[in-house]
Amino acid sequence: MIKKILVIILFLMFFMPLQAQAIKADNGKLVRVGISDNSFVNYYISSAKISATDEFKIVDKTSGTEIGVFPANKIITAEMKDNFFVISEDATVIAEKISGPVVVSSEKGFVYVEGLKRAGKQALYRGTFELTKVEAKNNLFSIINVLDLTSYLRGVVPNEMPSYFGLEALKAQTVTARNYVLRPRDKNFYNFDVCDSVACQVYFGANTEDELADEAILETNNIVALYNGELILALYSSTAGGYTESYENAFSDPGTKNFPAVSLPYLKGVPDNKSFLPLTKEEDAAKFYKSEPSTFDNKSSYFRWTKEWTQQELSDSLKQNLKKQSATGFVFPALKNEEDFGLVQDIQVTKRGVSGKIVSMNIVTDKGVFTAQKELVIRRSFCKDGKALPSANVVFEFQKDDKGNIEKITAYGGGYGHGVGMSQWGAGMMNTLGYSYDEILQHYYSGVTIGTYPVTLTNSPNQDTASQSFYTKEKNASLIVENKFQFTDLIVVINSQELKLEISPHLFNKVKVDLSPYLVSGINNITYIMPYRDTNNKSIKMYVELKEAVNE
Repeated sequence: MIKKILVIILFLMFFMPLQAQAIKADNGKLVRVGISDNSFVNYYISSAKISATDEFKIVDKTSGTEIGVFPANKIITAEMKDNFFVISEDATVIAEKISGPVVVSSEKGFVYVEGLKRAGKQALYRGTFELTKVEAKNNLFSIINVLDLTSYLRGVVPNEMPSYFGLEALKAQTVTARNYVLRPRDKNFYNFDVCDSVACQVYFGANTEDELADEAILETNNIVALYNGELILALYSSTAGGYTESYENAFSDPGTKNFPAVSLPYLKGVPDNKSFLPLTKEEDAAKFYKSEPSTFDNKSSYFRWTKEWTQQELSDSLKQNLKKQSATGFVFPALKNEEDFGLVQDIQVTKRGVSGKIVSMNIVTDKGVFTAQKELVIRRSFCKDGKALPSANVVFEFQKDDKGNIEKITAYGGGYGHGVGMSQWGAGMMNTLGYSYDEILQHYYSGVTIGTYPVTLTNSPNQDTASQSFYTKEKNASLIVENKFQFTDLIVVINSQELKLEISPHLFNKVKVDLSPYLVSGINNITYIMPYRDTNNKSIKMYVELKEAVNE
């Protein structure tokens, strides 16, 4: 009972009510989130009306000069003229010729942009706003929400996954969201880490926080998914359709833009049922997506879907969209003029991934053959009522009349999104079936370890000690040490108990130390201390392993 009370107290300390002061930074890990407009499209603006729910101040970050302190809900206008910030109060300029960045902060309140809505409500944000000039664009700036990682996750998790999916599903979502921001696939924005829309992961701020999602964040504090001791690229999508896809079959390389991308060993396509065979053959994909086998995704409204076109409707859609998609470089030959397309005669799938996802296809018309590659290009090429296909897990059928003329084209498909990594609807079903969050993650990400964020210590000042907290119910965990420089001792303080560890020197193998005797059910605290040695600033890397990799 005492332990339960302590956990409740820690929970209340960790997650204060919305009206209270924002929580403190999470181990110094700050996230810079680009805030878009109400349409989630524009991240570069010329003016904004800024305020906060409590007293707030505005500071010129470059000079450290305080521009002003303002009462709660006072609207202050920030705009750019001649590539400098101009700050106004009640139409009176109070500061100008400011190069920026300009920082807006409230010690006890939440900052906001007047009129910016999220989930139908005025959007409120923990942390600070940083207004940063966009160097490549005249008189435009970005609004960047700078806040600690935990506060960021509180605005992401309940907006990426509904709470009724259950605690374990929410915990799996939290870990993937944490991985996503700490190890992004690529960085498309030069002055912030991640955007706030579905183009990255959905972040709506403090006004959409949820109690069960907060519990999921608390119980996975500092926990990530690792492969060989490194953060994984934790991609996820709404609905896989019962079979996830391998990374290289859906994405191009973020650096070279080559398609297919280099494969990632933990992002392999996996079926929900081991009896499902790979769907690389046309007949197998058709059988799978024209039926409804039992999978973790069955409850999704996008588990199975159909789309229909007349020959003319599909031809009109393709000629418009193939022209647009030609700019991606994944349509061959590029369609420059719509009149060069003609009428669709056939669709030939030339390659499918293990989930049946189309990797490459030929679109045959009476004027030529066009090859389309990559799932997003394919989805956006085959539009119905102005909307892209839900996924590229699709098979096409042509219905012809007695004279051989095409009357109708039907697409039978399954899933929503790219289908790589965790399926969110699948995670919800696995939660219902009693799977734990680590089992959910290890189903969707092959060969991963679930553990704390790795830390690296050196003998340099302020780099020889690190602390973390983590949550475990089972009181079962191990310390993993990567000891390539062959240190022989290490000090670890776990829940106030000091352990002086003698480490066997291994150049290539990891050292594993059982921490179970020192753990409590709930929140555990660990501090790593490197004893001083004259070792020319060599490093040692370590993390707590909560669930070792399952290799099938």
